[in-house]
Amino acid sequence: MSKGNRERIFKLLHKDLSWIFLIICDCGFLKQLQEKVKTLEEQTRRKSTESVGLANKSSSDDRTASIPVEESLPKIEVRISDKDILIRIHCKKRKGVIEKTLAEIEKFLLSIINSTAMTFGTSTLDITIIAKMDEKFTMTAKDLAKDLHVALKKIMS
Repeated sequence: MSKGNRERIFKLLHKDLSWIFLIICDCGFLKQLQEKVKTLEEQTRRKSTESVGLANKSSSDDRTASIPVEESLPKIEVRISDKDILIRIHCKKRKGVIEKTLAEIEKFLLSIINSTAMTFGTSTLDITIIAKMDEKFTMTAKDLAKDLHVALKKIMS
């Protein structure tokens, strides 16, 4: 093989190797981007809202769960998003039920941010509460809804 041919082959290989090197670098960068996407997707899934309702129906969804309850009231819905909690309670109207309900909620290491109560008809009450979790709060929406249901049953009796 002549010297000129060797030089041409060397130049071609050099160009091809440069392209191969760039492709390899791009693949590494592509893998980094794919890992970043996976991480962001996991964070988004963790931040998604968890919702649970206690009612007279049954559901098996992971983010929304309904638990059969013997009586129609109280109905409790709990939604958790990051450190925020939305609690909706539909219960019988009784004297002192709002204050006692708020006191029970604070026992679960929740700081009440806002609460509203409206009468619905002549004998029912609709209570909506927005609360923030304490660092030590570890309950799921389902567990909180169950425990609130038990506490409200005691308040109502």
